[in-house]
Amino acid sequence: MLSAVVPFRGELCRRIGNAELDIEELQTFVEVADAGGVSSAALRLGVSKSIVSRRLFRLEAELGVQLLARSTRGAALTEAGATFRDYAARVCAEIDVARETILPAGELRGRLRVSAPLSFGPTHFASAFAEMARRHPQLHIQTCYSDRFVDLIAEGYDCAIRVGYLQDSNLIARRIGPIYGKLVASPEYVKLHGSPETPEELVAHEALMQGTEAWQLMDGDKVITVRPQGRFKADNGTALVSAAIAGLGIAYLPDWLTHEYVASGQLVPIMTRHPPPPAGAYVIRPPGQHPARKIRVLTELLIEHCNRSPHPAGAAPA
Repeated sequence: MLSAVVPFRGELCRRIGNAELDIEELQTFVEVADAGGVSSAALRLGVSKSIVSRRLFRLEAELGVQLLARSTRGAALTEAGATFRDYAARVCAEIDVARETILPAGELRGRLRVSAPLSFGPTHFASAFAEMARRHPQLHIQTCYSDRFVDLIAEGYDCAIRVGYLQDSNLIARRIGPIYGKLVASPEYVKLHGSPETPEELVAHEALMQGTEAWQLMDGDKVITVRPQGRFKADNGTALVSAAIAGLGIAYLPDWLTHEYVASGQLVPIMTRHPPPPAGAYVIRPPGQHPARKIRVLTELLIEHCNRSPHPAGAAPA
């Protein structure tokens, strides 16, 4: 098998060496390869599907080899495409670094794809993204607001804002601000079911959750983990606020989502002797030796934004 692979790669390298390759065509091919289809890649790149198809056709014609096997379900890499994809990705990365190096100080261009939480991203971070676009008029910013954890690499994001307590992963994180939250319930729920005083009592109550997450609480100087149970779940903090006001259970929510309802008496704090430890908001990026300058600039802007915000950021627990 190895003897067959080596000549194949040698032939591919020969064709690469004789070809006049266009960087946009290389970038488009990498996006299609990673996205698994022309439509998804077009969305990532912010261009039409016809433009993506034309770039792919020109690249394959220049190389004289088929890189992608197309079908109604998407596009799969051929053997040549799988080999060429890694070469192309490295070239595109080096070109991006070179472009940043020669740009005038402070100037950014190209594309920046960011994933941000739906629950508070539009209200807390949208102004920072707008400021980034204002300062860098040649930079194209595309933000996707969703409370699900996107796969940065597979879905083609440069970075994401994530909140709460980070799970172990190979992604690189930079903290941009604190998150403060509390456990809350409606007065009606407390009247009917009582108010738990200890973590042990909490597990006997109805919890309003995002999924199967664990809740972290303080017991003096120690952080303890509780795994609550409940029949109402939603992947959006605003939906959990509504459920808590309706008396369906106890919710673990950020202060920015609950402060007006606590002030009005629609919600009351629960287990104040065991508050959640402060969490954080983070910019997450795929692993690499050096982050792109556009990610570094965005991160510093978000830190600045969080520091001057009169209301600390918050989020439902991760």
